[in-house]
Amino acid sequence: MRNILNKILKGHKSKEAVTESPLELGVQQSTFKITLLSTSEGRIFIVGILISLAYTIWLGSNFLFNPEKAQLLASITAFAILFGRAAGLAMGYTLQFGHRTVIPICMIIETIMVLVFYPLFVFSWRHLLVIKKLKRFFDSIHKTAITHQDKVRKYGIIGLFVFVWFPFWMTGPMVGCVIGFLMALPAWLNLSVVLGGTYLAILCWAFVLHHFHARVAQDSPFAAMILMFIIVIIVVIGVLLSKVRKDTKSKGAK
Repeated sequence: MRNILNKILKGHKSKEAVTESPLELGVQQSTFKITLLSTSEGRIFIVGILISLAYTIWLGSNFLFNPEKAQLLASITAFAILFGRAAGLAMGYTLQFGHRTVIPICMIIETIMVLVFYPLFVFSWRHLLVIKKLKRFFDSIHKTAITHQDKVRKYGIIGLFVFVWFPFWMTGPMVGCVIGFLMALPAWLNLSVVLGGTYLAILCWAFVLHHFHARVAQDSPFAAMILMFIIVIIVVIGVLLSKVRKDTKSKGAK
């Protein structure tokens, strides 16, 4: 009899959970909407979306008036998103664009990624908005940030700036933002430091790659293309090595 009563009670509780879930979902959605307007991260997210829309409109207008140029600009954009600032810059110089086009594109792409994904990370961290498809990505960034945060914390804001500027794999702006978040920096100060380091890194990469591109282009018309693919291969190898390292650590922990 006691077992039967327990089953009935469990069934009643599960029904309550089912009926309450839409209400809980509505509460979460309303909480997120309030957070979007009342917090720094929410306002940062809105700014990021507006900049991304403006960039998309600009790119789309190029397709209307100059489709060939627009395709090349889209290629630079895709390389910058998929393979990082160095690959985007190399792609731009390979396609015969100058600093005035290539540098702003890479800066805008990095800015959009920071302004959109950093708030989403904070929302996920605070359980305000958890996007399952991005959870593994955020977990990976968080683990990398924890690995480096002690070195950065020693030197404070200057350490964070140098960390983001330093042109090596997995020290990019997203990891820098998360380290700044773990250091409890105010959101706008965190972003200012991280984006400042990012812009300086882009400028350094731009002048090095442009100078190198000009030299190798004299030797062979294919040399610049080869350089770009070498950078892409290095990035891909970096991703794979980072993944293998994390898998090894997780297996060792078990």
